[in-house]
Amino acid sequence: MTEKKLCLLDRDGVLNVDKAYLCKTEDVEWVPGSREAIAWLNRQGFQVVVVTNQSGVARGFFTEDVVRELHDWMAAEVKKSGGEIASFYYCPHLPGAAVRQYDVDCDCRKPKPGMILQALNDFDVKPCNAFLAGDSPRDVEAAEAAGVKGFLYTGGNLLDFIQKIVWNLKLAED
Repeated sequence: MTEKKLCLLDRDGVLNVDKAYLCKTEDVEWVPGSREAIAWLNRQGFQVVVVTNQSGVARGFFTEDVVRELHDWMAAEVKKSGGEIASFYYCPHLPGAAVRQYDVDCDCRKPKPGMILQALNDFDVKPCNAFLAGDSPRDVEAAEAAGVKGFLYTGGNLLDFIQKIVWNLKLAED
């Protein structure tokens, strides 16, 4: 029986070019190879999830509904490229937030591992069968706190980056 595999991706700076407090579909600029990387991962037997801090909610720049609508649109765009994002996890919290209900010191805001642990639990995946790609040291720190290998993406074609990780971890399908 094949073990379940999970790839966790940060959103801003990994899937899309990081534009401060992205909330509109027309502002999305995909990172080269990002949609192709998800489709390739799916073909390798990986579920792909996104784990992203979204403090723009706590700052009052946009609502959680706006975040969910953007994620639904992104998932549909990835599907057009032959891939599937199984789920989006986001943290709307920020200590000292302008919006009182989100002024929370939570366990889901990276570098804490809450979103990653939730995804592992939801998809019933062992940490050794998962990895995370993020563009910030806090992403890698969150992964490691959850027992997951974390990799720092610093630019370039995401598909090339992801393929090297999977082949080095020997998690690709034969």
